[in-house]
Amino acid sequence: MRIGLVAGPWIPIPPVTYGGIERVVDNLARGFVAAGHEVLLAAPSDSTCPVPLVAGMQDSAPHELGSTTSELSHVVRAYKSLGSVDIIHDHTMAGPLYVHSPQGTPVVTTIHGPLNAHAVDIYGAIARRRAAIIAISRDQASHAPEVPITRVIHHGMDVSSVPVGAGDGGYLCFVGRSCPDKGLLEAIMIAREAGMPLRIAVKMREPAELRYFHEAIEPLLGPNEDFVGEVDDATKYRLMGGALAFLNPIQWSEPFGLVMIEALATGTPVIGTKIGSAPEIVDHGRTGFLGKTRDLARFAGSAAGLDRTACRRVVAERFSVERMVGQHLRLFSELVESRMPGGVPDAAHVHQNL
Repeated sequence: MRIGLVAGPWIPIPPVTYGGIERVVDNLARGFVAAGHEVLLAAPSDSTCPVPLVAGMQDSAPHELGSTTSELSHVVRAYKSLGSVDIIHDHTMAGPLYVHSPQGTPVVTTIHGPLNAHAVDIYGAIARRRAAIIAISRDQASHAPEVPITRVIHHGMDVSSVPVGAGDGGYLCFVGRSCPDKGLLEAIMIAREAGMPLRIAVKMREPAELRYFHEAIEPLLGPNEDFVGEVDDATKYRLMGGALAFLNPIQWSEPFGLVMIEALATGTPVIGTKIGSAPEIVDHGRTGFLGKTRDLARFAGSAAGLDRTACRRVVAERFSVERMVGQHLRLFSELVESRMPGGVPDAAHVHQNL
């Protein structure tokens, strides 16, 4: 197959530091090529993913993150060059609604965010345009049963690029974004209650992220916290691998916590809240502990007794890039070969996955 991949306009593929969606797109692009398919990637022009890029795209614009105008411009440029592909896999929200997409070419889109009321309107309209819709967790799909989900496909990652840590640093760690939803404030309180130092790596570039950090987090930082800022992948994996446990006390129903499988890939168990996709990723008592925020500190001591090889193994077995790529390719083949209407899911398959 010749696969057209459409990423967002704001962060290059792969990202240098922050960018969960962009890491997924990069893994898919490389995985599709490794499986013998051709890929044409519509992404910012400063992307370094080793696949052919759509010409005429603009450089990444992280300062415009979330801008409707920049996304629409990006989509127009992308679809202008995708007329020769067999299938389009679009990771934007605007693209699947673009009226000038190539006629007769199946379009697949992945929902990366929460299915709130606004998103339900958008993906309902996308389904009516006969695009296939991929959810990234059963929990995500469950929040909007009226949206016809064609497949549930968990994210995956390349574990071969992640070193296994010994967990001998004597600290807990937190990696995420500076916002209330990610649970940074809660992580600080959990580590203090557990009597363990906390190392913190966060993205905080946008005004709201900076404001939250300076108003809610910075005044609390003390000798128990080591704030290391935003880090690249190599530094992140060393930080995770040296930790006794990774703290993920999210305060919202996160559709898929990529950072959790990254921590598990380093051999580090996850301690987090039992909401969102967490129960689909973390096996309580085996690869980490899940519970209510107020109960998480008591699990810190028990994390040392968990088998770090089991944490790594669960990513290799359930969250590998090969599994993710294979599930996508099976769906693409169905759509290309049978012209299965995208907005009408395989009911038996969806029932099985939900």
